[in-house]
Amino acid sequence: ECGIPMLLYEAGEALRFDEISIRAGVTGIINVMRALEMLPPSRSKPKTQLEPVVARSSAWVRAPDSGILRAMVPLGARVKKDTLLGVVADPFGAREVNITAPVNGIVIGKTQLPLVNEGNALYHIARFESTREAEATVDEFREEHEPEFIPAPDPESPII
Repeated sequence: ECGIPMLLYEAGEALRFDEISIRAGVTGIINVMRALEMLPPSRSKPKTQLEPVVARSSAWVRAPDSGILRAMVPLGARVKKDTLLGVVADPFGAREVNITAPVNGIVIGKTQLPLVNEGNALYHIARFESTREAEATVDEFREEHEPEFIPAPDPESPII
């Protein structure tokens, strides 16, 4: 209403700090602000730009029944139609319902809760012109934004 540019970035999971989402968001917002000349250009050598990939559509796969979800597919995975995403079982394992991908795509969202009720959103799958290109972009993004792995000290090493 006031004609003031605004950026809104949504990522990660509710009530959690997600290092990769935070890092990517801060980098993205700074890049947009530089492009709008709200910040001076970067003095460092620019990194290779990832080619954006736009999803044609997306949809949530919902729980057909209540129970305990055994998730089989991680976030960011490329799936084909009818890929087994997970299994919802009753607490005693007497009844199991397979959850399959309704389309080819990339998993862009996934519940973190093992207990699900009928109708709960389980997996968010995005469809792309080229799922292979989208998967490659996801992999490049991960490599660029994941914190470096620092191995924990050996528990058997002496304390000095």
